[in-house]
Amino acid sequence: MNRLAGKTALITGASSGIGRAIAKKFQAEGATLLLMDITEAVVEGGEPTHRILNVPFFQGDVSKEADVEEAVRQAALPTGRLDIVVNDAAIRSAKKLTDTSLEEWNRVMEVNVTGVFLMCRAAVRRMLTQEIRNEARGRIVNISSQHGMISSPEDFSYGVSKSAVVYITRQIASDYGRDSIHARTPLPRLGRSEDVASAALFLASDEATFITGENLMVDGGWMAN
Repeated sequence: MNRLAGKTALITGASSGIGRAIAKKFQAEGATLLLMDITEAVVEGGEPTHRILNVPFFQGDVSKEADVEEAVRQAALPTGRLDIVVNDAAIRSAKKLTDTSLEEWNRVMEVNVTGVFLMCRAAVRRMLTQEIRNEARGRIVNISSQHGMISSPEDFSYGVSKSAVVYITRQIASDYGRDSIHARTPLPRLGRSEDVASAALFLASDEATFITGENLMVDGGWMAN
């Protein structure tokens, strides 16, 4: 359907899982892609995502300012624009508060919170320089979790970090909505990566122009129970 035709997208955490599914979905809908991850290795096995899709890959750490700034620069090179950013890169410690070391806490926050902050900041700065197209200068899709809204049993740092992602998204929507920069957050739980990819596609498309600051549950009704 080419729902993203003419749009350039930067996707973090794109080598595996949800990020990999989003990359495939976005390319199928016509987006020009730059994929970013700390490794090209696929957790679930198989050929690297960027090779399957024949798209550029930037190997970098989202918690490093220089890596993020360079990824944004490279993403905008093909078309002179950065239309979409998807922040999917994330890690977890799977430990309760009393079992979490300071090192584990810091690393989860570096990737899951600082990484989203750095990428959103760099992306918004870039998007502010762009002309408005289809009622948007740019779109940011931050992948959070249902545990950004409720407790995350025995995974303290992850739950806190995903709550921060929900707040970051709302604040960007509030501060930059008047500049036609939109921010949204799918909140997935265990399920198929393709389900989240479909939600991300909708939120990144022109169909979601009047949606910003929204947290979209993609959980099969889990939160309704």
